[in-house]
Amino acid sequence: MATRKRGMPQENVISEEAESPKKLRSRHVAALILARGGSKGIPLKNIKPLAGVPLVGWVLRAAIDSGEFDSVWVSTDHDEIEKVAKSWGAKVHWRSQEVSKDSSTSLETIQEFLKKNTDVTVVCNIQATSPCLHPTHLKEALKKITKDGYDSVFSVVRRHQFRWKEVKKGSDECTQPENLNPAKRPRRQDWNGELIENGSFYFATRDLIMKEGRLQGGRVTYFEMEPQHSVDIDVDIDWPVAEQRVLRYGYFGRGVSLMFCEVSGCLTDVSSAGLRDTAGLRKLQKDDVEVVLLISEEDVALRQMRCKLKMMTGCEVMLVGEDPLKDVQSMVEKRKLDWKDVAYMGCDPASASCLHLAGLSAAPADAQPDAIRAGKFACKQGGGAGAVWDFAEHVLLQKQQARLQMKQDRIDRNCF
Repeated sequence: MATRKRGMPQENVISEEAESPKKLRSRHVAALILARGGSKGIPLKNIKPLAGVPLVGWVLRAAIDSGEFDSVWVSTDHDEIEKVAKSWGAKVHWRSQEVSKDSSTSLETIQEFLKKNTDVTVVCNIQATSPCLHPTHLKEALKKITKDGYDSVFSVVRRHQFRWKEVKKGSDECTQPENLNPAKRPRRQDWNGELIENGSFYFATRDLIMKEGRLQGGRVTYFEMEPQHSVDIDVDIDWPVAEQRVLRYGYFGRGVSLMFCEVSGCLTDVSSAGLRDTAGLRKLQKDDVEVVLLISEEDVALRQMRCKLKMMTGCEVMLVGEDPLKDVQSMVEKRKLDWKDVAYMGCDPASASCLHLAGLSAAPADAQPDAIRAGKFACKQGGGAGAVWDFAEHVLLQKQQARLQMKQDRIDRNCF
């Protein structure tokens, strides 16, 4: 119950309590990505690497980094998707067979999720196929519910396309314009265009979904996204083209400042074939990423090379036990970092915990399966054969994109 202020009428207290945005925001807001295993177009499309990152990883990163959700979920019926979702920090809703059919609708799956999670009051259904989604999109859209009192919000994009009526094949009927007068055809700059759903996300309250059976309704509004961020893999099925769009407009996170790299299995042959990998480490250091090399306490040969490794790479070399997490956690805390600010490269099942936690993580292409599954980036090369270079390039690209996005955010703020 709200605390009544001295001298304030009781009816004012009730009104304040009912309309308080803070109270509305205290409700449980969940992000839910639907990622069924069956895909008629591209097998396991939702976890196929796009620019080195599983497709669903792009939207999970945006949802988690937004800081707006009390929980982030992936709804799936496939073991591999479950593993990828958990590696990105999401919870998993294991959907029933009833809502895993080709004929099942998104609404049915979301309703099943809400029945199992009774504390959730607002759901954001994010499409896994929208990899250019940014945290700011989700933040601004959610305000329309928590502050402005809308029941549902969905994403749109503005298109300047003239539509004509479809004519059946073989018909003598003439086509007709549907959104223009050909006699007064407007210039692009003289026409506002039309708002089209881009499918990136749909916010809706529990009551709207469970009582009225829909995702759009009640007090409904839209959130307009920029065309460059409205990429839908269901439409842009040319994967290389989609990758170029994502590399330019995707959300790459906040940038890492610390990277751990296991020597055994990742940075082997440092004196010959691994020179390219060593060059990758130096590039990271040049971009102000602190690199720490990890050696197992039980690896006598590498322990003897500890000083040599430090001289050759310029990196700190750290001894770790059977569970690397116990040893590296203290360094993360000492640097006052969050695991999202850390990159990790490992090759053994014992590395899985660190690979799960790190904001960016990878395993060489020839690493053990558990490590590969836990990693967030798919290396094309094996250990000692360019894997570290691959991952270093990815980390640097992420940092570059993060800087550009921060710069753009400052420009946008200064314009208003």
